[in-house]
Amino acid sequence: MKLLFLIFSVFIGTSPYFNFDNSLSGNDFPDTTGVFRISKDDLMKTDTYLASREIGGRMGGSEGFYKAADHMAGEFKKLNLKPLGDNGYFQNLTVEYNEILPPCKFNLINPDGSQKIYSLGKDFVCRGFTGSGKFTADVVFCGYGFSEPAYDDYNNIDVKGKIVMIFKQNPAWKLDDKDWSPSLRNKEKIASDRGALAIIFVSKPNDQNPQKPIGSVLDGEGTQNENFPMIHADIPVANEILENSGNKITDLQTIIDSLKQPHSFDLQKSVLLEVNAKYEKDRKTMNVVGMLEGSDEKLKNEYLILGAHLDHVGTQANEIYFPGANDNGSGSSAVLEMARAFANCSERPKRSIVFVLFSNEESGMHGSGYFAGHPPVPIEKTVAMFNLDCIASGDSIHLGNGKSAPELWNLAKNIDKVFTKSSIENTWNGGGADATPFHQKGIPCLYFVSFYSYTHLHLITDTPETLNPSLFEKITKLCYVTAREVADGNYKRETVVN
Repeated sequence: MKLLFLIFSVFIGTSPYFNFDNSLSGNDFPDTTGVFRISKDDLMKTDTYLASREIGGRMGGSEGFYKAADHMAGEFKKLNLKPLGDNGYFQNLTVEYNEILPPCKFNLINPDGSQKIYSLGKDFVCRGFTGSGKFTADVVFCGYGFSEPAYDDYNNIDVKGKIVMIFKQNPAWKLDDKDWSPSLRNKEKIASDRGALAIIFVSKPNDQNPQKPIGSVLDGEGTQNENFPMIHADIPVANEILENSGNKITDLQTIIDSLKQPHSFDLQKSVLLEVNAKYEKDRKTMNVVGMLEGSDEKLKNEYLILGAHLDHVGTQANEIYFPGANDNGSGSSAVLEMARAFANCSERPKRSIVFVLFSNEESGMHGSGYFAGHPPVPIEKTVAMFNLDCIASGDSIHLGNGKSAPELWNLAKNIDKVFTKSSIENTWNGGGADATPFHQKGIPCLYFVSFYSYTHLHLITDTPETLNPSLFEKITKLCYVTAREVADGNYKRETVVN
């Protein structure tokens, strides 16, 4: 309770350990709690390394991810955290892996035979689980790329030996009150089964802030088609391919959405496409896991999990890489910085704290799902899980999963009211991202994320220079103070609300 006493004393103006602007000072303070050890400089130092070209975007199973995992495990070792992995700090698992190799080409064939060369990373990107192929072929527009009895984008249209251009996102409307399949692999299979050679995805242009071509390895369940390229082209590129049709991509979305009927046709344009990918069904990767044992003889057998995903979406063709400074170099850096603070403070927490950096959140929460299914500490003794994801961009703090763990959420909110004073009011239920597998096990979860955090999500511009270091430090300290209260036994595990 000592840390909360100091924080709440600010509210009544009696603490000598805070500046007048209510920010933590820490000068000449005997830091028994550890919070003053957390600094934006140290957070940014770790984040800058994780986002460096040397680490190559940290796709789960890549050499860059292995380097990042080795580095973080080394830092855990320096803190004398107890290893909780299968070998040392590594909890091993296998995942799908797809490496996009050079060359990678996407060119528009002009009527005179010349080619307009599109730029990887600017005009288009490859889907993370693209297949390989090299060909020049005509392009056919096929709406949303679905084939259902009541709605078939492929009805009366020949796509054999051609490339289909379809919307990446699903319709906002439902068909017979049924949700559309979220899997891009489902769209790939539909096109491939009809003889198409490849897919050009394009974002829905009429959406607010249409999505730019992003790096992503979330393609859904299904069998990998190693001979079927998939790319994501920018909206201006789609309009250039549509030039001879008399349509803009905005017009096509409007027609289909207003009528809820397909509007597919041959675009009378051809493109050159070359993609080279190397696929592995079972690639080794790992979660990085260490524990600080609690100081209380009874409470040390209860656990708080502080987690973040270490992976991002990698490189493409040795030309571009996705730094992932905010997503999620920021959360991973915060977990390490909190581990340092807890390990080096003079008063250790009463409960044990498990620090975990997950692999493969980006491909479908595989690392956190594996951890929750193969826990190195008893699930029934785990009092809470905190997830940190995208915490260093934007202007405020968002505390998620409050509707499922209201007591935990209120604890963090009350600390924020007199400490960081930066959190917004709305929240959600059901966990979210890497908190989801733990929520499904009945563990109360709190999700720390910054608000307006996704400006550079999965883009090559997600660099350390785009971050807000002051907010980065603030949200890490709020998480730490809340974690300290839980780890000191001032919170009892509540019943999760679904």
